[in-house]
Amino acid sequence: RHAVCIFYLVLRALDTIEDDMSISLDVKVPMLHDFHSYLYQPEWKYMESKEKDRQVLEDFPTISMEFRNLSKVYQDVISDICHKMGVGMAEFLEKKVDSQREWDKYCHYVAGLVGIGLSRLFSASELEDPIVGQDTELANSMGLFLQKTNIIRDYLEDQTEGREFWPREVWSRYAKKLSDLAKPENIDMAVQCLNELITNALHHVPDVLTYLSRLKNQSVFNFCAIPQVMAIATLAACYNNKQVFRGVVKIRKGQAVTLMMDATNIQAVKAIMYQYVEEIYQKIPSTDPSSNKTQQVIASIRAMSLPGSPMVSRHLYSPIYLSCAMLLAALSWQYLSTLSKATEEYVQAGEN
Repeated sequence: RHAVCIFYLVLRALDTIEDDMSISLDVKVPMLHDFHSYLYQPEWKYMESKEKDRQVLEDFPTISMEFRNLSKVYQDVISDICHKMGVGMAEFLEKKVDSQREWDKYCHYVAGLVGIGLSRLFSASELEDPIVGQDTELANSMGLFLQKTNIIRDYLEDQTEGREFWPREVWSRYAKKLSDLAKPENIDMAVQCLNELITNALHHVPDVLTYLSRLKNQSVFNFCAIPQVMAIATLAACYNNKQVFRGVVKIRKGQAVTLMMDATNIQAVKAIMYQYVEEIYQKIPSTDPSSNKTQQVIASIRAMSLPGSPMVSRHLYSPIYLSCAMLLAALSWQYLSTLSKATEEYVQAGEN
């Protein structure tokens, strides 16, 4: 618990530096590269940030002290991930996401590394088997699925804020400028672009199911599974939906709470994934350029998530336990959401 908490705070501090547009690049780039070393400098702090989360930088000596009080095995994971993420953030400060490969690379830096780091912490704690932390490809997919979902859903918000995370390789086939997708006369092409990106994101679901099937600890399972079922429900709501280019697409709070209550074992998660990919399948337009690819990836998800053994009833878990599990899930979802400037409806749903 302490290791995950400090991991979150360290990355929140790193992300606050990346987000702070008042810091010049000649100052920011070296800070991002060196940030992992500040963990071992008891007095280091940054008092000039203008960001809303600047407290984590101003009080960084408190965070770094707690970091140094962790077991060395946890320190090594957190420091390593912090170093890799800082380098990756610096790389994308001055360039936009161009190819689909670069999209995967950007999402790896800001979310895949979080999945890898958490997985290594789970294994280091011995709550999970070593393979969970060793299989970085599956852990990376956990982060990429969440990050891509946020990026897809947040098209309009990011446009309003002057940010662009949709890969040029994809959107340039549908418009001259990414902002053109929001124009009413381009709505049909915009939805086709949206569907292609959702299809891309769905390719991570088989990895997600394989990863979750390896988890043994109930708290760890809930922590990992709940954000993933939130993501598939969000993609189902966004698929072929013009509203993505007109406003905010969100799942209902009651729906979010139901997902939190139900996603407590692998069979339940498979059933949830099956339900939402079927929902997407029913909405695939025959004229959509990505329709064949969408059908193919859904077929592969179906093969892994066909309803088999009965789901474990939520009533096996006490209300107090579920409240703790939902709080853990909300924390994990909040971090990955705020990384891409996502809204906080998931956290709010957990709190409500």
